[in-house]
Amino acid sequence: MSEVPSNLHYTESHEWVRVEGDVLFVGITDFAQDALTEVVWVDLAEVGASVQAMGPCASVESVKSVSEVNSPLEGEVLESNSALEDNPEIINEDPYGDGWIFRLQPTDISDIEGLLDAAAYIALIGE
Repeated sequence: MSEVPSNLHYTESHEWVRVEGDVLFVGITDFAQDALTEVVWVDLAEVGASVQAMGPCASVESVKSVSEVNSPLEGEVLESNSALEDNPEIINEDPYGDGWIFRLQPTDISDIEGLLDAAAYIALIGE
């Protein structure tokens, strides 16, 4: 069974979102990293880029496939996790901690209410 922390928000495309003040940390869920298997490369989000809600802004490549990482909300990319460039396997080892992919300054933080809570995400993945 996948880990689904109750303090996070989720998207239907398997991104998680942690709110810290008015900034969002974004990564892929435990369910997603498990489905991808071994992550071997991360194409990081461009710092300073304006992104649309649910628009692709990064990608994760595994031994099985390449998956887009979408921005959960509209906003500006503040930082990408450069540690993933040399150690992409951090996503497999710690998807909700050190495996975050980018930080986002959302245009409207209240849009977070449109994302899934943990119970809804668990129902989505059928666990």
